[in-house]
Amino acid sequence: MKRIWVLLGIIVVFVIAGIFWWQNGLLPVNSNDKQPKIFIIKTGEGIREISNNLKKNGLIRDPIVFFLLVRQNGFDKQIQAGDFRLNPSMNANQVAENLTHGILDIWVTIPEGLRADEIADILKQKIPSYNQTWRKSLEQNEGYLFPDTYLIPKDADINLILSLFKNNFDKKYAEVENQKTTNLTKDQTIIVASMVEREAKTAKERPLVASVIINRLNLGMKLDIDATIQYALGYQQNTKTWWKKDLTADDLSINSPYNTRLNAGLPPTPISNPGILSIQAALNPANTDYLYYMTDAKGVTHFAKTIEQHNANIQKYGL
Repeated sequence: MKRIWVLLGIIVVFVIAGIFWWQNGLLPVNSNDKQPKIFIIKTGEGIREISNNLKKNGLIRDPIVFFLLVRQNGFDKQIQAGDFRLNPSMNANQVAENLTHGILDIWVTIPEGLRADEIADILKQKIPSYNQTWRKSLEQNEGYLFPDTYLIPKDADINLILSLFKNNFDKKYAEVENQKTTNLTKDQTIIVASMVEREAKTAKERPLVASVIINRLNLGMKLDIDATIQYALGYQQNTKTWWKKDLTADDLSINSPYNTRLNAGLPPTPISNPGILSIQAALNPANTDYLYYMTDAKGVTHFAKTIEQHNANIQKYGL
């Protein structure tokens, strides 16, 4: 009987200690410190990492208590990447709730090779202040909306967003501009890079695809690039995509300045927003005599110097 009472006493002690630990972990770090701190959650961070970072920043007392609190209340499914204004006078519940709706800036990733309209679709989904007029402004800057991950204020206007994209472009372009070996202007280089981004499948292929484009330009040949026709065709309602996959004979004869099967020279503007590797390829194409390329069913691109070699590749590998 005595052992039972001892065991019960130990259990009570543990329960009381657990309650004290839990309640203490919920309290503010400092009730009198209302000085705001900007706390950043990066894309892909889990609740355990977020809890530890909050502790390191002096915004919660106990990361384990916070972790359990978030899981218990289902907040883990609502917390987004971005930055938040918090302060040490907030208790753990207030911090957790703030992380579900108190975003100041939002992480937005722009993948390489998207057209301006696709970037507009991403911003519409991510940025609360988005409005439809942004789309035209983005279209007018096609090619210069540098693909990267940005921390964008949730109340940003289009001018701020464009400055983020274009300032980043200017910085990245300046870092590689000295590699230039062509006679193209900067705008022409970006048009070529935008086509390379859509046509090349791998980093190794980019300078080779760029060489085909430059060689054809130098000879006055039409570029025959399907990606420019896809750009001209625009949004495909049936497949919900901006890039039509299987082009028909009617598609290939579309009356558009972007139809490089009908019109010699470069299209009027970039057709996508290229990344740094495609820009480098356009600045410094491979030194080849290639005039043709085709991509087989496995995604491998085969290059040729003559139409006979190109037709042989088509016969061998299929389109």
